[in-house]
Amino acid sequence: MTELNGAEYNAVLFDLDGTLVDTAPDMVAVLQYLQQQHGIEATPYELARSNVSNGAIGLLSVGFPEIEVVFGDDLHQQYLERYTETICEESRVFDNLIGLLDRLEAMGCPWGVVTNKPEQLTIPLLAALGLADRSGCMISGDTLSVRKPDPAPLLLACDIIGVDPESSIYIGDAERDIEAGQRAGMATIAASYGYITEDDDPREWDADVIATSTEELAQIVLKAVNLED
Repeated sequence: MTELNGAEYNAVLFDLDGTLVDTAPDMVAVLQYLQQQHGIEATPYELARSNVSNGAIGLLSVGFPEIEVVFGDDLHQQYLERYTETICEESRVFDNLIGLLDRLEAMGCPWGVVTNKPEQLTIPLLAALGLADRSGCMISGDTLSVRKPDPAPLLLACDIIGVDPESSIYIGDAERDIEAGQRAGMATIAASYGYITEDDDPREWDADVIATSTEELAQIVLKAVNLED
């Protein structure tokens, strides 16, 4: 296991899909439901899962390769409507991460979520998981006029929590997450256990650390914030 440098970290921010929460079961189910409705063969689960971090548009582009899916078009709206109805039927916080959040909270180390998922989906999902009232901030893809890889959402999160970006850690499972964290001046951890496509390689993202499992992630974070047993 690698570790972050010896800086003093006092806040932890998470990407949502594929990093903090395994949303793939519900998101892929919506894609396959729409494919069934349109008479299209279902995309294999693992292929669809690897594209979940690319959001509804990314999933629909994989599932409907003959159609140019555009934000706000009929297919996109169908996806969002169905997903809103089924947003947390099978989604779960990844193993070991509830324990990590418990430890952070017990020691007064704030944590929050910065995601490109729209607010209308982010807040209900976190609420259903019992995390909305625990999170120090919830920054969604439409909270600002820009989103990751722009650093502004991360900087806003630090401002809300009341910490300096340089003393904060950002964890994500996509290259845009790491780029946003770097541009914000934060330490970065790549969650390679997340939703990674076959043609992507977290080792090329230049994150400070790569966590290959949630257990390893918890160990890295707890050590970085001086909570390691």
